[in-house]
Parts: sequence; C-alpha cells; structure tokens
Amino acid sequence: MAGSVSQSSFKRNWFTISSLVTKDFKLKYRRSILGVLWSVLNPLLMMTVLTAVFSAFFRFDIENYPVYLILGNTIFSLMSDSTNTAMMSIIESSSLIKKIRINKIIFPVEKVLFQLVNFTISLIAVVIVMAVLRITPTLNLLFLPLLLVYVTAFSLGIGLVLSALAVFFRDIIHLWSVVILAWTYATPLFYPESILPPWMMVVEQFNPMYHYVHYFRDIALWGNTPGLTENLICLGMAVVSLIIGLLVFRATQKKFILYV
Repeated sequence: MAGSVSQSSFKRNWFTISSLVTKDFKLKYRRSILGVLWSVLNPLLMMTVLTAVFSAFFRFDIENYPVYLILGNTIFSLMSDSTNTAMMSIIESSSLIKKIRINKIIFPVEKVLFQLVNFTISLIAVVIVMAVLRITPTLNLLFLPLLLVYVTAFSLGIGLVLSALAVFFRDIIHLWSVVILAWTYATPLFYPESILPPWMMVVEQFNPMYHYVHYFRDIALWGNTPGLTENLICLGMAVVSLIIGLLVFRATQKKFILYV
C-alpha cells in the first residue's frame, strides 16, 4: 500500500515538474524571432567574442582554443544558470505555495532540469565548432551523460541551499552573483592551467567546477578516458552537495510560507 502511494506521489510530482519545464520553455522563447536557436547562438557568440579578446590581448597558446573555451563556458553556465534560477524558484512560486499544498522541492528541481534541457540544445553549438575545426569525436563522449549527472546533482544541491536561504535572506541573491563572478575567474575557463602558480593548483583541487570543466575537455577535446579517481572525486562532490542541499531545504521548508 505504501509503495503504491509513493509511486502515485512520484508520478504526480513528475507530471508537475514536466509541465513547469514546458511552461518555462515556452515563456523563454515567447515573442522571440529566433526562438530556440538562441540556445545555440548564445554560446557561439560568446565564444567568438572571448576568443577574439583573449587571443588578441593575452595570446594564450592553447591548441583549438575556441573549443577549449566553449566547452568550459557551456558546462560552467549549466551550473551558474541552474543555481541562479533555482535560488529564485521558491520566491517566484510564492503565490502558488500560499494557495495549494504542494511539494516545494519541485520548484528548484524543475529549474535545474530546465537548464539541463537548455544545455542539451547548446551542445549543437559545440558540435558546430568541433566540426569547423575538424576535431573528431571519440568514444570517450559516452561519458558525457555521467558528467551531466554529476553537474546536475551538484548544481541541485547548491540550488536547494540557495532557494531556502533566499526566502529568509534576500541579500543572498546579490551575494551569489558576486560568488559566481569570482568562481568564473577562479576556474580555468578562458585561460590555461599552466599560468597558475603551484599553490593555486592545489586550491583548484577543491574547486568542483575545475574538475567538471576538465572532465568535459578530457572527453570532448583531448580524447582522454576519465580515470576511476577523477570519477570518484566528481561523484563525491556532487553527492556531498546534494545531501547538504536536501538537509537544509527539508529543515527550513515548513517556514517558507511565513516569509515568501
């Protein structure tokens, strides 16, 4: 009996999540001439601008730099966009939360899954750049779904914490934008790791996005097979983030209705 109730609850929650993802997708591209093509054009335009700027002024000697750049930016944007939208999910759904009894965790989960859909579309841009530069994909790309599980779980964990804290402390919204900016520059997205001093490379080992970005470049650009150690590090960081997120969210969600 309990299993039947649990299955019914899961189906109901999944239906709600998928409906919200569809709604967000339609809202994002409503009245847009190019529509979903923006998810492809945006990383391409960003890559073009950054490649022109950093190639001209810093002259980084990185082979296939445009691919190096777009891989780092797209996977980092998945985390950044997921956490930013998840952070606002409870506040933005306040009217619904006040009206009906609903599982509140649905809202941050939906935002993260929506960004995962956008990321999947943006992979078309990655394929285009790799094709133009004649980079042949290898079987290591089969690790991509595993990487997306890591990054999605990691982002959801942070998103759950942020969505809960933002309800009580609105300053979190402004603070997180500063954190993301600092995190962007602290992660080798547009510069080579070789320019970092030894102490900074030690710090990078504790930077989850360093590992996820490096993982993506390994399987898509350098044709390397991620080892067991690297997979365990990526998995461990994702699991820790998700556990902390769930604990914080569940400990605070009953008070949301008093503050939203």
